[in-house]
Amino acid sequence: MSWTDNLERVLARHRELSDTMARGDLGADAFRKYSKEYADLSPLVEKAEAFKAARAERADLAGMAEDASADAEMRALAREELETLDERLPEIEHELKLLLLPKDEADDRSAILEIRAGTGGDEAALFAGDLFRMYQRYAQIRGWRLDVVEASENEIGGYSQIIAEVSGDGAYGALKYESGVHRVQRVPETESGGRIHTSAATVAVLPEAQEVDIDIDEGDLRVDTYRSQGAGGQHVNTTDSAIRITHIPTGVVVTCQDEKSQHKNRAKAMRVLRARLFDAERERQMSERAEARKTQVGSGDRSERIRTYNFPQGRVTDHRINLTLYKLDKVIAGEALGEVIDALVLEDRAARLAVIAEDG
Repeated sequence: MSWTDNLERVLARHRELSDTMARGDLGADAFRKYSKEYADLSPLVEKAEAFKAARAERADLAGMAEDASADAEMRALAREELETLDERLPEIEHELKLLLLPKDEADDRSAILEIRAGTGGDEAALFAGDLFRMYQRYAQIRGWRLDVVEASENEIGGYSQIIAEVSGDGAYGALKYESGVHRVQRVPETESGGRIHTSAATVAVLPEAQEVDIDIDEGDLRVDTYRSQGAGGQHVNTTDSAIRITHIPTGVVVTCQDEKSQHKNRAKAMRVLRARLFDAERERQMSERAEARKTQVGSGDRSERIRTYNFPQGRVTDHRINLTLYKLDKVIAGEALGEVIDALVLEDRAARLAVIAEDG
């Protein structure tokens, strides 16, 4: 099927959805479902209309440029506009093809964000805290909700590990590009000699899983309760509200002590467990499609160094797409992180489009 055939199929589906919703006999759930699909397709439809309008305009201009009955000035003006349009048409076509690319079905889901300090001791833990606050601010800008599930804070305000739920449409689709090793180069707060150190933290972003995605047998779980503790061993409360869940078949362990309620901690821990098991299954399926996996910027090895934050030079470099921004302060504050993620999204789509073109 050519890309134009696929486009016509999508346009027909958009018209079908419009007609279905206009009947007025849908239930609330069905209407909500169709409305979302209609809204998702609308940007592509708008771009398709712009493409068709541009092609129609080109035909008119070509006719005017060759019309012997028109005066020379009009023909020259038509040829000039035609040249400009011929430069713009391939751009519109490329944008349209990008919109036609199939989406990862998990992109619209909420996400589980896991940040762990790597090499660098206390400085790595402080950097993990900086990354968490960066994502916290980015989530706020996007209108998402971020809830901490589990945090292991050290005495100087850093985190050896912090796990959070990021709830909101499209959270996983954007944040998945953050998975990997983040490196920081700066003079640590813990360093009195003024020497630049290199430290690292690892970020993992998992799509939120529903119960229908992963069927977990309660008999496969070992659930332990213990007393919640904070940095330095200080008791957060005096009841055994913290939860540790072990999935025996896989050995995956999830803990949660952020809530004072054991019931709430268990619910949060189960969401993280479900997300990890779902992600493992997705990784297995993606490894079977190795060629496609290699082209996707957002699904690389999480042990790969993806980004460097160089404080002395005030720059952030994403090594996957050779992008450097000299606005580290705004990126680490979450305000300009969207610029990096948007560039990664475009590069990912372009790479996948190139593979489709090669396959014919």
